[in-house]
Amino acid sequence: MKLNQSGFVLSTLSAALITIGVSGCSKPTSEATSGISPQTMSDALHAVLVADRTVYTKRVVNRLVKEDKVIKASEQWKDDKALPLPAQMFRYGSELVAESDANFSYSLLSLWPINKQNKAKTEAEKVGLQHIFDNPGQNYYSEETLGGTKYFTAVYPDIAVAPVCVDCHNDHKDTPKSDFKIGDVMGGVVIRIPI
Repeated sequence: MKLNQSGFVLSTLSAALITIGVSGCSKPTSEATSGISPQTMSDALHAVLVADRTVYTKRVVNRLVKEDKVIKASEQWKDDKALPLPAQMFRYGSELVAESDANFSYSLLSLWPINKQNKAKTEAEKVGLQHIFDNPGQNYYSEETLGGTKYFTAVYPDIAVAPVCVDCHNDHKDTPKSDFKIGDVMGGVVIRIPI
């Protein structure tokens, strides 16, 4: 059977989640107990997250807002009868994961957040965001202890993939940076796995 890249990512993620489920989510997800390293797990999770985010941004928001001009995207999407922004959809997904028994968390942060809650708070987040900005194409991996729990923390570049991304950020009334271009690092996806 031949798998395309999406099929490979999904099968890798499924295998990782099954392995973790078999070993028990109450135990740390280290390589010794689960058979998969935290970095491998994090990379697989990121592949799925970035694929979903890119598809929503390019094939839904950019097409309907910029190309077909049939609806707008808005922070007040319910009141405006508009599409949720890609960053909002990402946050809604992370909130659902946080409410579940998943043994990981993720967020979208930036050195130039429009929404101040998306500013780096921990040292690993600050160093990681600066690293992915200074080193295009590279991820940042570290460990940190928060609230008495040790985490594998990964920071991945969040890239401007469509005109709707750069226009929204560059034109937003609260933007601290207004010169983004397609392909620029606009922020970072932070994934944490307890170890």
